[in-house]
Amino acid sequence: MATEVLMPQLGESVTEGTISKWLVQVGDVVKKYDPLAEVSTDKVNAEVPSTVAGRVSKIVVAEGETVAVGTLILYIEEEGAADGGQQAVAAGEKTDEPARPSIQSTPSAPAQTGAKPRYSPAVMQLAQQHGIDLSRLTGTGAGGRVTRKDVQAVIDAGGQPASTERTDAAQSTQVIAGAAPAEVKPGSIDVAAASGDEVIPVSAVRRTIANRMVQSKHDAPHAWTMVEIDVTNLVAFRNQVKDEFKRKEGISLTFLPFFIKAVVEALKEYPMINSTWAGDKIIVRKNINISIAVATEDALYVPVIKDADQKSILGIAKAVEDLAARTRAGKLSVDDMTGGTFTVNNTGSFGSVLSMPIINAPQAAILSVEAIVKRPVIIDDMIAVRSMVNLCLSLDHRILDGLICGRFLQSVKSKLEGIGPDTKLY
Repeated sequence: MATEVLMPQLGESVTEGTISKWLVQVGDVVKKYDPLAEVSTDKVNAEVPSTVAGRVSKIVVAEGETVAVGTLILYIEEEGAADGGQQAVAAGEKTDEPARPSIQSTPSAPAQTGAKPRYSPAVMQLAQQHGIDLSRLTGTGAGGRVTRKDVQAVIDAGGQPASTERTDAAQSTQVIAGAAPAEVKPGSIDVAAASGDEVIPVSAVRRTIANRMVQSKHDAPHAWTMVEIDVTNLVAFRNQVKDEFKRKEGISLTFLPFFIKAVVEALKEYPMINSTWAGDKIIVRKNINISIAVATEDALYVPVIKDADQKSILGIAKAVEDLAARTRAGKLSVDDMTGGTFTVNNTGSFGSVLSMPIINAPQAAILSVEAIVKRPVIIDDMIAVRSMVNLCLSLDHRILDGLICGRFLQSVKSKLEGIGPDTKLY
């Protein structure tokens, strides 16, 4: 009996995934729940587990190919199934011998009359960068789909012969999962490396980050505002309790949990900040789930502290420590990356004092906590040295306006400036 393994839904808004690496080969025997492939999405990197025990009989999607959720990616012949039955169900017209891409002098016809060729964003971008006419390629992917490896093979072979013929098929390509075809923008094509330049291939994770950032800036009209806060009392309090906290709890007490705690308390007062634009309506989220930005050497991930408003400063500190550690170890789950309603970005950890973050769509706003620096300020007409910090808020102007965002920031400011010896950590 042949079992079809499909591209899973790896997140609430995920529509497609990229096969980063196959962990099995044709002929391998797998147990139920054994990992089959590593998949990258715009939410998380995850492993696709086997749902049955058996033998891998056919890999359908090549490494590096992006396919829609629900797309067939491989076949597994379950234990006890007859070989002949598997060939009839899983193979059909396919063979285990990989096909090679061919360059045609005339455009290839779609498999079905009237069908339009469909290409992944990765395939279209690579083709545009190297002047490849995708309508003239015969693909080796599922159903004859042109894959990234097909395009790369043409590039490695020296490119595509010139053609003066321009066809309707080349004019009517569609990107899978309903995404808009990639636009030709200045700087996105015809950029050649000079002698001595280092050329770094764009990873699936980096490409996903790029696509999401462009999409957020394209969809949401970004506005920006900032507030300056005197956190001298916060610095003194944290310095007073941090050693005892580390001894008792086993983790360091950083400034970030204090900022997150103030933010979630302010979100309770101004729930519109904790919302999402949904076309003809605005959805105000009941739960307050704080996304935090965690950087690794080659990517940026945004895991989520669930129900942050129900946690103490200790609870938030433990959640931050746990998520950061698992991010850098590559052990985040899909659930860790979904459900965020507002993002707090700790750019101050890198010494930044001012930033304009891009909104983590589909959220309505994102807050950057900048570096705490000592500066001279005027208090009661006298100069004093105080610990000051800037909080920078980027907002979706479809949902939010300056009035509500100003009040929200003033609430955060009041809570942070009110921290002192009576502040509860537990």
